[in-house]
Amino acid sequence: MLSLKGLRQSYGAREVLALESFEAAAGEHWLVLGASGSGKTTFLNLAAGLLKPSAGEIRIDGQPLAKLEGAALDRWRGRTVGIVPQKLHLVSSLSVMQNLLLAPYLADLPVDRGRAGSLLQQLGLEEHAEKMPHQLSHGQAQRVAIARAVMNRPKLLLADEPTANLDDENCSVSLDLLKNQSMECGATLIVATHDQRAKARFEKVLQL
Repeated sequence: MLSLKGLRQSYGAREVLALESFEAAAGEHWLVLGASGSGKTTFLNLAAGLLKPSAGEIRIDGQPLAKLEGAALDRWRGRTVGIVPQKLHLVSSLSVMQNLLLAPYLADLPVDRGRAGSLLQQLGLEEHAEKMPHQLSHGQAQRVAIARAVMNRPKLLLADEPTANLDDENCSVSLDLLKNQSMECGATLIVATHDQRAKARFEKVLQL
């Protein structure tokens, strides 16, 4: 599903990521572990096609990302990759339901209210569908961000520091949600974190 070869990312003379090879098969769950500044977020942004590497090749489901640009890249990303950023970036002027429906709209896919409603029900958010993001707790907002990330049934689900600033119980809940939702849509899951508590929950670990 995800194949990286000879990957390098530099800013000027400073190299922030060097990875000779990495492969994640369809449906696998991976943890990318490393201290702050080790390149975890850069890794996710490269895998999502949000950054172009200084060197190397990235393929997702056989598609070389270097061959996609502009609107074609955005459309591909919207249909193939789900992203749960560390800062959740819910659109403040849209309701919870509208935030979910934005995902297929931006990917030029049919807007499926039934899918959105089903996700909100699965994540215990159905009564919050018409609320605005500022009316949600942090945990509720995170669940909305996960629902939005899997709305289009992505092949690759990426999460950046999803357990940051969470206590042990909510750390476990957050990881369960990501794993369960990735399995529900058959996605490869990659979680990047410096949180050592997550290590016991993953069999496959990439240490940066």
